[in-house]
Amino acid sequence: MYIYMRFSEVVHWLFKCLKGGSAAISPRVHRGKMAVVLEKSYIEICGFERESLLRFRQITLNLGVGLHFGGVKYADSAGGFSYEDSGKLLSVTSNRFIHWSTSGDTVQFVEQSLDTNLLNNSVRLHIPNCLLLPGGVCIQETLNNVIILIVTSQSVHRLVLPHPTRMYRSVSMQSIFTDIGKLNLNEPAHSYVLPFAQAVPASAPSTSAAWISHQGEAVFALASPSGSITAVTLPAHDQDGTVSIQELKQSSMMQRLAGWMPTAIRGDQSIPDLAISLAVHQLEDDTFIFALCQDHKLRMWSFKHQMCLLVTDMLEYMPAGRGEVKASPALAHKLRLFFSSSTGLCLAIYLAVPKRSQFCVLQLVASENNRYSLDHISTLFTTQETLVDFVLTASDIWAVWLDNDDQTVVKYISFEHSTTGMWNQVFVQPSPEEEVHVGEDQDPREIYLDVLFSPLRFTASAIIKALQIYKRGTERYSDLSWEELKKEVTVTVENELQGSVTEYEFCQEDYRLLQVEFWSKFYACCLQYQDVLSTPLALHISPATAMVCVLKKGFVSFLLPCFAVDHLYLSSDEYLFSEEETPIAEDSNLSRDVLQLVQCLRMVSESLPEDMAYEMDKALEDLLSPEKVSEKVLEGLLASDNENVIQDILNKLQDISNPTVAINTLLRELDLEADAETDTRPTVRISLSQLYGSSVAASLICQAVCQTAMTRTLLCRDLLILQQLYLRNGDNVSGAQLLQLQQDLIPRCSSLLCSYHLLKQMSVIHVFSISLTSFTSWPSNPSFLFPECLMVNCQYAQLQEYVWLVGPWCQVNVGSYRFVLGHCYLASGEGQKALQCFQEAAAEVDKEEFLMKLTGSDEEAATATAPRLLYYNKVLRLLEDIGLPELVINLATLAISEAANDERSQAALWTRIFKHHLDLGHNSQAYEALTQNPDSSRQLDCLRQLVVVLCERAQLRDLVQFLFVNLHDEVVSIIESRARAVDLMTHNYYELLYAFHINRHNYRKAGTVMFEYGMRLGREVRTLRGLQKQVNCYLAALNCLRLVHPDYAWIVQPSSGAAVSI
Repeated sequence: MYIYMRFSEVVHWLFKCLKGGSAAISPRVHRGKMAVVLEKSYIEICGFERESLLRFRQITLNLGVGLHFGGVKYADSAGGFSYEDSGKLLSVTSNRFIHWSTSGDTVQFVEQSLDTNLLNNSVRLHIPNCLLLPGGVCIQETLNNVIILIVTSQSVHRLVLPHPTRMYRSVSMQSIFTDIGKLNLNEPAHSYVLPFAQAVPASAPSTSAAWISHQGEAVFALASPSGSITAVTLPAHDQDGTVSIQELKQSSMMQRLAGWMPTAIRGDQSIPDLAISLAVHQLEDDTFIFALCQDHKLRMWSFKHQMCLLVTDMLEYMPAGRGEVKASPALAHKLRLFFSSSTGLCLAIYLAVPKRSQFCVLQLVASENNRYSLDHISTLFTTQETLVDFVLTASDIWAVWLDNDDQTVVKYISFEHSTTGMWNQVFVQPSPEEEVHVGEDQDPREIYLDVLFSPLRFTASAIIKALQIYKRGTERYSDLSWEELKKEVTVTVENELQGSVTEYEFCQEDYRLLQVEFWSKFYACCLQYQDVLSTPLALHISPATAMVCVLKKGFVSFLLPCFAVDHLYLSSDEYLFSEEETPIAEDSNLSRDVLQLVQCLRMVSESLPEDMAYEMDKALEDLLSPEKVSEKVLEGLLASDNENVIQDILNKLQDISNPTVAINTLLRELDLEADAETDTRPTVRISLSQLYGSSVAASLICQAVCQTAMTRTLLCRDLLILQQLYLRNGDNVSGAQLLQLQQDLIPRCSSLLCSYHLLKQMSVIHVFSISLTSFTSWPSNPSFLFPECLMVNCQYAQLQEYVWLVGPWCQVNVGSYRFVLGHCYLASGEGQKALQCFQEAAAEVDKEEFLMKLTGSDEEAATATAPRLLYYNKVLRLLEDIGLPELVINLATLAISEAANDERSQAALWTRIFKHHLDLGHNSQAYEALTQNPDSSRQLDCLRQLVVVLCERAQLRDLVQFLFVNLHDEVVSIIESRARAVDLMTHNYYELLYAFHINRHNYRKAGTVMFEYGMRLGREVRTLRGLQKQVNCYLAALNCLRLVHPDYAWIVQPSSGAAVSI
């Protein structure tokens, strides 16, 4: 059994992970749908990467054919291919697919993986004068190869590439297109020029299909202008053979005479049996070619027997108006197939009839004697007009249209179980706003840059194209990073603005208006290109993973199932009013209340003017209280309610029987910290390193989080305003319910609003792409994994903004947030601010999971050390590693007050203070720290280090003048041992010891030191200089003895014989 995790499930698992930390380490992959997802509607997530542009390798295949003079043009098209094992988790083709798009005589291929980054994965093939046909690209895989078949107006092509499982694997995964440049595409094995293509230039194939036969042959089916189907067969790529051409046609003499004769010569304006859509289904010993023709008939051909086996008039499935439709030729009908072992072969036919378009789903049924028929399964109607593409699956039809405003519309419907005939919604990504609102107190440049470079709006390609047009030059910007592109746009627009200024003086308002003018001009240019790149071309659904993609001119977007709460809020009125129940609540009365509540939220959203919506957004940006701002916004709504919208909302609220329960239900669904329901289904644990690690997946996840957070931010905003309305005019709310609103529901809603605003901001700055394990980013999550992940990955700027956004309102992990903020300050060189944060975090050490984990190593836990002291030790080591001794001294001094009953910790802290004071040259403070150390062994070590260091620095005066209370003998012993252990001519420890004793008026000891010094000089330094020093030593010894009482004016020198007195 295949165990895989669909990308949509990963995003929804991500939000489940926000409820706790364990799932983030090892997500559970369910054999079935995830309970949290309501697969009733989908949401579009654009798949363009912000940080890089695809670099297409250009390959030109010149066949030497002339321009087709018939003036034939084919619409741009696209398609996709998913590997058979793309649903296997450990497969090299896991979550891997190829998509292509055609335009004129050019086709471009991109291979992408959601699990790993592929190298050399994009190629653009240009075949001069050979226009790509509709259905002109087909990709199939064999055990060893991936074979791409291409059909143009004048040629057919076969590209044989290695299968990913047969390629060399390394740290960097190579695409199958890596070595495509090594192929000689002009060879007969790869390309074939159609002999009849140039014979009659005015005629060209209308559509095509291609496949690889079971014998390895490449077969291309072209719909000829005569109504027949021409099949071109290339021998297997690894075998010799000749190209064969066959024509599938009606067996009449007129058909044979017509051949490829132009329509104008034959006198008729349309060919009834001209195929406008082809599809192919392979059997074990034959291949069926299905042709949907201009006469609205579906024909099924046997390729093996070259005969038509079935003809069905599709107008028979139309309920009315057949005669009117039959009179005009079909031009936009489409045909799709789906085969599975359980359902057999199903066909879906789209009949493009103005204002009466419909889909017919049929099943092919075989009887004896090779007779076939079609069973009708379902007819589905649609009010949309311009169909771009559709896909048939085992249970659904997915379709994409362009509406009258050229906006993308995507819907799907179950052709078996849909009783109402209502199509399910897909909430597509709306086009960027045509105009950008710039407040009077805002900088136009900053506002436009925020809009242009925020996710979900503009691709890098659109901005670069606009930049090239705006600069009227040919500069190439493909190598610019996202930030570099932002700088280039800023410089370009500002230079254009400065170049237009002719006056030396401007008032501030005039200059601001000039800024708005130039930035809006550039924005309009970007908007134009973004609209072009967003044009849909096709749909692609992976059979293995159920991944749904919309292939567009400039990028690929993905469709993910909606959460139930998002589905309700985003649904249009016609869908919302048709809802009878919601999975948010099991009780039917509560379900009705929730639906009524959501309808009221929609009314609030629609009635909210742009300036008031901006005011709420600005309040969140400025970290103001959402509750107070929502009160102000409500007052503004009441004051400007000229159309009685607020009264309509109040009337609607009267229909809610228990408003506080409905609000609480909605808040519980929005609160990601709420307890997850117990899931008893079988689970398999997987390693995240195998799943969704590519930059494409990271970008998608960021945008999915951003999209969901934006939706829920708006929902929480509207709910907060609605609750304020309840407080003011809640006629059907009791006093107890009003108290619950004021003390519980409104504060919770305000906190959720701030939380989702935070998630939106984090996804905007793209921090979610660090790793999949960093998605436990809910602010009140006790695990604190997300800020920790930012800190570990040195994302200090993003982390600082995160803490800044959380700080004013989040009451969870307060100490942990102060600790990571201290890290941010250290990274920016603000040591004193960091120290302040570390000190503030200390109060929460024994209360918060992150800080307890920080201080809870096994070795330290075994001791009786207080948690706060363990925390201080961690921070002190951090400060020492960075090299901030002053801060170490300050924090260690503070920590000593916490260690009043812990002598061991006190000794360690005093030792630290001593060390850093000594390193800084604070000799007096180092001496003071030494004397305070309660551990005699540590004290002796410090004393030894003090003596050595001060001697090396030649700071002997300080050493001599220190009192060394209760440490006198130890100091003398240390200096004596050093004096006797080092070279006499390079170190002066004897002279130091002499000065030490003289300073304390211990003349006899001083004389003894100088006598010993002189004796050693006599033995060890037998030079003139040594003799001179020896004389001076003895003279100093004699002077010392003269200062001593005569009874004690003597020195004992141990010798091998007897004692010698001086």
